[in-house]
Amino acid sequence: MSSAQPTSVTDYRLAPPVMARFVGAYLVLLALLLLAVTALVALADLPADLLVLVLGLGILGLIALAWWLRSRLVVVRLTEAGYQVRMIRAAGATEARWSEVEDAVAAAPSGIECLVLRLRDGRSTTIPVQLVAGDKDDFARDVRAHLQRAAR
Repeated sequence: MSSAQPTSVTDYRLAPPVMARFVGAYLVLLALLLLAVTALVALADLPADLLVLVLGLGILGLIALAWWLRSRLVVVRLTEAGYQVRMIRAAGATEARWSEVEDAVAAAPSGIECLVLRLRDGRSTTIPVQLVAGDKDDFARDVRAHLQRAAR
């Protein structure tokens, strides 16, 4: 009989203002597509139902994008073993075990508040806290708590 401890996983999703930017970009692209299809329908004498079809598919795409951003996309995942970072272009090392992390420090490169996880091998992971949903201080405390638990 094994008494394995359950592993805890904390997921941090994308911040709402960043989600709004993704949705806004999608809406601009959809509007441009509808403009092009409208011109095509008018010039090529195609049925107007094509516009309705493109609009309907665009709305379904919008709903799918919003659902994915809100409930499926995880930007930072903290586990008992380590962390993973996704969707952050300049993050550096996107995953590591806690045993590889030397320390976690606050930094503000280019005036952007970040949490930097410095690894023992000289690499680092930079996480802009404005991209993470939730309070930046709570996020930093959670990362440090994971790091302290792993050090024991």
